[in-house]
Amino acid sequence: MAATKCSYQSRALIREAVDTIQAIDAHARNIVEIESEFPFLRCFSEAEGEALSLAPYSLSFKRNLRDIAELYKCELSLQKVEDHRKSEGLDSISSKCFAAANISAVFFDDGFVFDKMLNWQSHKSFVPAVGRILCIEHLAETILNDEKFRESKSIAAYRSGLEINPCVTELEAEEGLFQELNGSKPVRITNKGFIDYIFTRSLEVAVFFELPLQVHTGLGDKDLDLKKSNPIHLRTVLADKRFAKSKIVLLHASYPFSKEASYLASAYSQVYLDFGLATPNISVQGMISSLKNLLELAPTKKVMFSTNGYAFPETFYLGAKRSRDVVFNVLSDACGDGDLTIEEALEAVKDIFRENALRLYKLNNVGGLIGRENVNKQSIVPKNFNNSQNGEDLAFVRIIWVDASGQHRCRVVPAGRFYEEVKSKGVGLPRAVMGLVSYKDELPESGTLTGVGEIRLVPDMTTIARLPWSTKEEMVLAEMHVKPGEAWEYCPRSALLRVTKILQEEFNLVMDAGFEKEFYILKKITRNGAEEWGPFDSSVYCSTSAFDTISPILQEAYNSLQSLNISVEQLHAEVGKGQFEFSFKYLQCNFAADNIIYAREVIRSVARKHGLLATFVPKYCLNDIGSGCHVHISLSHNGRNVFIGSENDPETQYGMSKIGQNFLAGVYHHLPAILAFTAPIPNSYDRIQPHTLSGAYHIWGKENREAPIRTACPPGVPMGLVSNFEIKSFDGCVNPHLGLASILVAGIDGLRRGLTLPEPLDVEPSDSANLERLPKDLGEAVAALVGDKILKELIGEKLVSEIISIRKAEIDYYSKNPEAYKDLIHRY
Repeated sequence: MAATKCSYQSRALIREAVDTIQAIDAHARNIVEIESEFPFLRCFSEAEGEALSLAPYSLSFKRNLRDIAELYKCELSLQKVEDHRKSEGLDSISSKCFAAANISAVFFDDGFVFDKMLNWQSHKSFVPAVGRILCIEHLAETILNDEKFRESKSIAAYRSGLEINPCVTELEAEEGLFQELNGSKPVRITNKGFIDYIFTRSLEVAVFFELPLQVHTGLGDKDLDLKKSNPIHLRTVLADKRFAKSKIVLLHASYPFSKEASYLASAYSQVYLDFGLATPNISVQGMISSLKNLLELAPTKKVMFSTNGYAFPETFYLGAKRSRDVVFNVLSDACGDGDLTIEEALEAVKDIFRENALRLYKLNNVGGLIGRENVNKQSIVPKNFNNSQNGEDLAFVRIIWVDASGQHRCRVVPAGRFYEEVKSKGVGLPRAVMGLVSYKDELPESGTLTGVGEIRLVPDMTTIARLPWSTKEEMVLAEMHVKPGEAWEYCPRSALLRVTKILQEEFNLVMDAGFEKEFYILKKITRNGAEEWGPFDSSVYCSTSAFDTISPILQEAYNSLQSLNISVEQLHAEVGKGQFEFSFKYLQCNFAADNIIYAREVIRSVARKHGLLATFVPKYCLNDIGSGCHVHISLSHNGRNVFIGSENDPETQYGMSKIGQNFLAGVYHHLPAILAFTAPIPNSYDRIQPHTLSGAYHIWGKENREAPIRTACPPGVPMGLVSNFEIKSFDGCVNPHLGLASILVAGIDGLRRGLTLPEPLDVEPSDSANLERLPKDLGEAVAALVGDKILKELIGEKLVSEIISIRKAEIDYYSKNPEAYKDLIHRY
């Protein structure tokens, strides 16, 4: 039967689906520093030694070099590409490659050690989420060589082959182990009996814990016996009843045994297929043929993408780019041949690039293990996994933004329209939304924003998440654009992203942040015949009885946060009556800001579900302690903390590195102006008072909780050193992106100018004379911001000007209406 060509409209739909989906890269290896001895030519070939010298004459080399030169916009030559890599630096080229690859998560097998290789967690600087693959043979060799244990897959095909004997005995394994231990050093396991034993025992463990086992098949290192790497040899294992419930992923499309792999996936429920390495290292027709062979028999629900990226960020880009092209061609042909309808082809795109991996590796239920730790740090909603599913039961999607006065707002779109249109095009929104004040939905008289003009609220699909408390709805954070791809200058998320980029480009650094979120739980009480909101209980700091009473609600909030991959490190009852605190894991600052928005949504919504009210107002009751949102700040380079000092570094002072000192000095210098962002309403200054652990004086100190800036030495950090600093004058009414942006800009100024710190204060501030107070009210903070040229320049003149107008309007309103702060519990 003659094939018919897939229609232009169908091809366009498949192309869009393939290009826009955020992929899960389920198998890759660590990248290396630019200065690594590992030759860049290996980016294009698996060959070694003299064979590598001929790699530039392969079809894949010529094609891939063109792709890289086009991405970097440099001349088309290997030397020019290498020169560009060196001039740009690893962080810059990695960010570019991973962004172009459009990958939301990567699993790293760090069992292959390269010169100057980054640790697996360091990749969180470049991709929203990372995970680790345990190579069982490498682990065994590490133990036998008596090295430090390192944080599954099998490379048996590269050693003794896939003719695994599932009935291998312990005696055979012991004999094999004895042979390995008496062989050459360091140990490189090759004994078949020992490898078979490790494989079968590991598969038993994987079955018990319902984990998949990746198995190298087909092409690979030159020392493998290609015939023995044919996955058909695994039938003995697959037929063993012990492994009937196992999940085995055949890597590399089993090339050149793709048809055999396809048969196994169709005949055995345990077998899944991963086509990484088959792309991009063979010819275009070879890649297409390999994937077509896999899909001849294998269900599309069992075939998965990976880049098999390694050593160089360019390999991730090339693997993703070519995989998308190949899947597009194969699925378009399948539609033209009548094998698939367009709807089925679009479903296959989602399955191959994302959904199959989410299901197989149980990423929807992993919690904080895979998530925006990262992203850096590098998880990287760093951009998170969630239980979002575009199912028929989905009713609405909430598109969320936070305005300049820190209020959460959303537009709600029916799910069908959202996924058909809005997720890529956004929705219209009046420009005025970023000028609204906290006491009323109106604009300040002196503001520059008016009711004229519209922007686009564009969903950031890496943050899409199912609402844990309303399972027929999803929520997604949004950016503000003036036109597609062009950020609006008043957009808070874009402002933080912009200054984050400055820190990366000028200093090759990332700012990490971890929040401590304080809040009150209130209940309705009747007083003098009238209902009002009062404290949930009257217990004390870290009270066990307080926790007993509230525990079911906190458990629900905790589980909801976990479902969003927001990692909670600890929680406790705070000093106030009915006051509690959640402490969250460090993340790259952009993702920490996203997380705290979702955390607020969770805490307030779970409380509301139980007829209670959670509030983050700085001082909801003037007679009780205030609520802050303390933020801990650190700096990292390739995942390594560079804020902390070193006992061997002569520039270390106060426990901080030179970089840390300069950065913190900038924050200290600009702190009065920063308060206009981090303590944004008049009520904020009712909280920032002496003797309340809120930081009322312009000082800093090591472990001094009365200081607004406290350097910290948490457990595990050597005595005398500090790993981060805490800013106490940060509260729950802050737009977190703007608050962190102001801190980051101040730190950048400190680094640029080499600012130095005054001596720390390590006593109670009231015991020292003539200390300067921080702004005692919002008016003083605004005055400091008006005079701060650096914050205006880097955050944006127009945005800062609008913030100043909003703050001045609020100063005026609350001074005339002193009781109005009581209404804020319904807004924050």
